[in-house]
Amino acid sequence: MKLFFASDLHGCLPATEKVLAEYRKSGAETLVILGDVLNHGPRNPVPDGYNPPAVSELLNQYADQIIAVRGNCDSEVDQMLLSFPMMMDYAWVMLPSGQRLFLTHGHLYNSNKRPPLKQGDVIVHGHTHIPVAELDNGQFIFNPGSITFPRDGYAASYGLLEDNQLSVVTFDGEVLAQTSLS
Repeated sequence: MKLFFASDLHGCLPATEKVLAEYRKSGAETLVILGDVLNHGPRNPVPDGYNPPAVSELLNQYADQIIAVRGNCDSEVDQMLLSFPMMMDYAWVMLPSGQRLFLTHGHLYNSNKRPPLKQGDVIVHGHTHIPVAELDNGQFIFNPGSITFPRDGYAASYGLLEDNQLSVVTFDGEVLAQTSLS
């Protein structure tokens, strides 16, 4: 199983094009989008290349490969443009190992406010725009960073789950954070 994670696209067409090119190159079967898909949000500037209708058109081509959750900037109006469901606050993915991935945006649940998780489970969230891949008190925390508005001096990044390893990677191929689920 290979999963590709993207978060906080915020309606930026050039960033979405880059992330979809990397997704295709990665060979992943599923694109997990962790919210803030089309809207830039009131606290962010309007990104260069802001084009929510074009972003939705592009993403809709991958609708059968996407698992998405709602971010704090997402609304029912956004859902009207997208042909895949994205209004859920969270989703679960069961790994072949029996570990569970709890997928959420990060504004309701996050590394500091976790849902009930078992040892070895993973909370996967965006929202902070800061990459993380670590084990914390027996549970894994994974944040792929942001492709549109990276923070704290980090480069734009995405996430991968491959061969039981979680990695946050820049578009230049630099690994920003990594942890093994074993």
